[in-house]
Amino acid sequence: MLVAVPALALLAGRPIVTAAPPAVIAAAVDDVCENHPQPARLNFALKDIDGATVKLAELKGKVLVLNFWATWCVPCEAEIPDFVDLQTRYAAEGLRLVGVSVDDPVKKLKSYVAGHKMNYPVLQGRGHDDILDAYALSTLPMTVLIGRDGTICTKYAGPIAKDALERAIKSLL
Repeated sequence: MLVAVPALALLAGRPIVTAAPPAVIAAAVDDVCENHPQPARLNFALKDIDGATVKLAELKGKVLVLNFWATWCVPCEAEIPDFVDLQTRYAAEGLRLVGVSVDDPVKKLKSYVAGHKMNYPVLQGRGHDDILDAYALSTLPMTVLIGRDGTICTKYAGPIAKDALERAIKSLL
């Protein structure tokens, strides 16, 4: 459930709205995956903060958590410790968390990633409207949960409660 705010922020010319509180989002995840999952658009190759190309299609077969975020986004920053923990605990079982930064140049991203001890790939989404459009990015953070078969299980607009995301991940592992 998205809630519009009077003063809309802009992201590459797109209106940004705030999301419902995490408790509302957590309740929506009880069914875990949507009844009619859609294929994830994984035909993208983005650079990570070290300049290496990461092809999302190569991650098919993993449970993929694709998180769109920005360094200025307070709820985005609040989710990072939970993502670090989930990646640490479930990587061996096939979880792959990937952050897609929509705003900053690589120099700023490198220091931000190091400062937050992010243990998962952070890709440079800045200037890649194709991936933002493919996932209908309308708010930050936005997290897309993709099953091993490459279908979108569900999308979370706004911050996601760790326990809700963990239940959903575990159901797919």
